[in-house]
Amino acid sequence: MKCLYRILFITTVVFINLTTDYGQQTASYRDFQITEMIKEISAANLESNVRKMVSFGTRHTLSTRTEKDKGIGAACNWVKKEFETYAKDSGGRLEVKLDSVYLEPDGRRIIRKVLLTNVMATLKGTDPNDKRIFIVGGHLDSRNSEANDSVGTAPGANDDASGVTAVLELARVMSKRNFPATIIFIAFSGEEQGLNGSTFLAKKAKDQNWNVVAMLNNDMIGNAFSNETLLRDNMQVRVFSESIPQNETDAQKNIRQSTNAENDSPSRQLARYIKEIGERYVDQFEVKLIYRNDRFLRGGDHTPFNRQGFTAIRFCEMNENYNYQHQNVREENGIKYGDLPENIDFEYVRKITCVNAAVLSSLALAPDAPQNVGVVVSGLANTTTLKWKAPQGKTPKGYFVLMRETYQPLWEKKFLTDKTEITLPYSKDNYFFAVQSVDEEGHESLPVWPVPVR
Repeated sequence: MKCLYRILFITTVVFINLTTDYGQQTASYRDFQITEMIKEISAANLESNVRKMVSFGTRHTLSTRTEKDKGIGAACNWVKKEFETYAKDSGGRLEVKLDSVYLEPDGRRIIRKVLLTNVMATLKGTDPNDKRIFIVGGHLDSRNSEANDSVGTAPGANDDASGVTAVLELARVMSKRNFPATIIFIAFSGEEQGLNGSTFLAKKAKDQNWNVVAMLNNDMIGNAFSNETLLRDNMQVRVFSESIPQNETDAQKNIRQSTNAENDSPSRQLARYIKEIGERYVDQFEVKLIYRNDRFLRGGDHTPFNRQGFTAIRFCEMNENYNYQHQNVREENGIKYGDLPENIDFEYVRKITCVNAAVLSSLALAPDAPQNVGVVVSGLANTTTLKWKAPQGKTPKGYFVLMRETYQPLWEKKFLTDKTEITLPYSKDNYFFAVQSVDEEGHESLPVWPVPVR
């Protein structure tokens, strides 16, 4: 234990919120390298890229693929070239490709056979034994008032050029660094036509047994001003996460019900992680956890990953403006409509991009999560004993045991140990627990909810 404390304190970091409890000390800090990386994220770059995407007129999935400066084909080619520019500084580790599939007509929004293309840039991990994959994406396609209008102007500055420009900026900055795990940066197509691009990739990931640890979806992260309610807020971002996993098995349902884990799905654990890490690295910015999969009766490109059993969440602006969303560009009764760049707060986009960078870097640098995490239930007790096994791959320097009272939404205490078992003087009747791995620099894995063991 002393070894771990010593390593934490000699690391080049800034410490905040040092606490002591039950003989344990935990330190929340900023990794110097992650802090420096975040400083490189540029609001000017984000704005330039959004304006370039808007210049294609429309990026509708069914729009032209043959014109040089208009339509989804030109937009895909431009994003690909941007990724290829970043690849030059990656030491050969950033691999770029167009990932395509033909979609057949569905009688709704796919009115004819169409080629669907996702633009992918894969930053290969430096550890050949680390099979973990982290995905960050936004959708490149746009639409106006008519869902199947593939020729009319559809700027899509916020929905979702803002998310794609965040992905591009993350690739530009992060591809110059080394991470043991693999990170995939992706611009999806077909979101507005039914989450087609993300469904295609999520199914491929499932069929090919990709070890996708987390998927971050950025969709509409640039608007700071709501219509009707006139709220203005560029200091908060919503993170949506599912509660009950969409592909939950009967066995998983039994565990969830017996342990009261309705608010502790893997995606919900990821959301809590994002709040802790995001607010640690981005000053004067709050991550608001929204306890639902997405907006009311709506969905996004994280949803197909949830359906395939992956841990996935959505970043979305705090307040939406429906005068700018899915609207033809026009002016009526003195009100301007349309999803245009002048409606975007690019400093707000920068902050949300920085949260993404901090979370992706922390996860990709951390050890894998502990395995077989269990809470001992062999007898009644007012103490709680937790056991687990070390993860495969990089050996953790220790583990954090997280704890909160049952009515609390966020973890309240962390107990540090270098063992794979701990007994705490807190009753499992009154508290929830989880366990995460931590390395010698303090990078933490996602928390794992314990299941009953005897």
